Amino acid sequence: MALAHDGIMGAVAMLLAFVLRLDFDGFLLNWPVLLGAAILFGVMVSTAGFLLGLNRGIWRYASLPDLVAIAGATSVAIALFIVAEFLLIRLNAIPRSSVVIAWAFTVVLLAGPRAAYRVYRNHHDSKRRRKAEPAGGRNVLLIGATDNAEAFLRAIKERDRTSFEVLAIIDERGRRTGRSIRGVPVMGPLERLPQILSRFEARGRRPEAIILTRSRDDYERHASIEALVEIAATQKLEILRLPNLLDMQSIDAEIELRPIKLEDLLQRDPVRLDVPKIQSMIQGKTIMITGAGGSIGSELARQIADLNPGSLILLDASEFALYTIKSELSQRWQNIDIQAALCNVREKEAVRTIVERFKPDVLFHAAALKHVPMVEAQPLEGIFTNAIGTRNVADAALSANVSRMIMVSTDKAVNPANVMGATKRMAEMYCQALDLDPEVIGTRFITVRFGNVLGSAGSVVPLFEQQIKAGGPVTVTHADMERFFMTIPEACLLVLQAAAYTPAPQHERGRIFVLDMGSPVKIVDLARNLIRLSGRRPDKDIQIVYTGLRPGEKLYEELFDSKETLSETGASGILAASSRSIKRAVIVRIFDEMQCVVSARDLQGAVKLLKSTVPEFTPDMEDHLLMSIKRSAKS
Repeated sequence: MALAHDGIMGAVAMLLAFVLRLDFDGFLLNWPVLLGAAILFGVMVSTAGFLLGLNRGIWRYASLPDLVAIAGATSVAIALFIVAEFLLIRLNAIPRSSVVIAWAFTVVLLAGPRAAYRVYRNHHDSKRRRKAEPAGGRNVLLIGATDNAEAFLRAIKERDRTSFEVLAIIDERGRRTGRSIRGVPVMGPLERLPQILSRFEARGRRPEAIILTRSRDDYERHASIEALVEIAATQKLEILRLPNLLDMQSIDAEIELRPIKLEDLLQRDPVRLDVPKIQSMIQGKTIMITGAGGSIGSELARQIADLNPGSLILLDASEFALYTIKSELSQRWQNIDIQAALCNVREKEAVRTIVERFKPDVLFHAAALKHVPMVEAQPLEGIFTNAIGTRNVADAALSANVSRMIMVSTDKAVNPANVMGATKRMAEMYCQALDLDPEVIGTRFITVRFGNVLGSAGSVVPLFEQQIKAGGPVTVTHADMERFFMTIPEACLLVLQAAAYTPAPQHERGRIFVLDMGSPVKIVDLARNLIRLSGRRPDKDIQIVYTGLRPGEKLYEELFDSKETLSETGASGILAASSRSIKRAVIVRIFDEMQCVVSARDLQGAVKLLKSTVPEFTPDMEDHLLMSIKRSAKS
């Protein structure tokens, strides 16, 4: 049908060109030749359309690419027609300019019916949807007169049904106010949103949600997401984001909008990775991850699996966590050899046996006890897992000739005010000593230090979300408390980047890689934003209560010690710190002694040794440690 239509339209276009060029009387003087030429051109149009696949296009979805294809097919048909007419009649009786006119007429006659059919179908379908769904779905506003907004409008109009009724598009700065996109009025600026809402409310069509159409980075130039969240909370509107453009282009798929997440409010620049370097470290290699069932370990496992390792060894002390992550990875990456090792890093011989068995090329050590108040209440457990456990993993890596071991550390290791931070600093010192030892040749020991990650197990964000869900209050320890934050995927990407960097020169060894965490965030601001994201107002709908600092907590965290020397690494988002180190022989003796006092459950001796090894360990509150020691002595 399409080929027949195009052929007929081509013949009509050529006839019109002859009549326009020669006028009607001139056409009649030589009409048999001209009519034959028009029929021949129609055949050429059908032939060109078949060769270029013009007949395979669906008229209902005709668009700009189809117009380009029509122009191309018409050009091919013109070329074929000129060659054929020259061979047949040497182009006698064919006005040269009529060919150009025929090209324009053909494009119009081929594209016009397609466009008209699309308009008809869209109108017909919209009318049918309105009859089937008189309510028209949820009333929403789009924020941003963007290409994404146009794509969203096009997508919902092309579907047989939609759950959205777009009332207006809000141009943040009001520069396009008074215009329209696909029939939807553009209003603005953003400051007039309350008045715009009142106008729709007066008509009985108050919006239920606002949908952001810009990317996160783009909002920095137009309107901050924080401001939009504030407006949405004040006006009691749900705030959503558009899905991926590719998802909207699928006619059969439902358009699923996602809510704004806390990560969207961090306003961090995207990580620029040296993908080839990271891939060369992972691809085809045997990779082991300790603490693989935890927040960081599991995300590392996912990102590493994406880089096609030869095999992936997951080690964790939790049977359930290990089973969960192995099941997920085995289902998603069936081509990768994934092994699970149930093991506690405290068990020296078990760790050594597993590492010797699998002989990983790269080992990521993410296993740790990280909950500050929990470790403060049970210091021996923190020392055993975080310090001695790291030694067990490092010694096993050295014995098995692992190419590189990467220890995941924390900003709490800088001037630690709690046992958890001090144990992680002790672990850093052990890895530093091994990396600096000139006798250690085959294995690199890399330490990567970063701050808090959003949504990790035991972090403040899930707690706040539970409190908000329960109706409040949200508990914050102190109004001035600040922390560094990044997302779990971003932290893991930078860990991989740091691991891949690892310079070989001896003078650059022993440095601690520190991830660029951006600016610190006040915990109370975090709480307020989470309340707003839930559609409620802080201090009105949900109260914030200050509970006071817990044992071992600091108001401010630091990424660097003032005595550490900072330097650039050349890797995006990563700095290097050269900190105080201890010779390997000395740190080994300290760890041997710590092993003895911990095994003897000598809490007082363990804390004393911890403080002498990490002299910057100055607890803000020592009473709870003394109480722990007294309880230990009684037991």
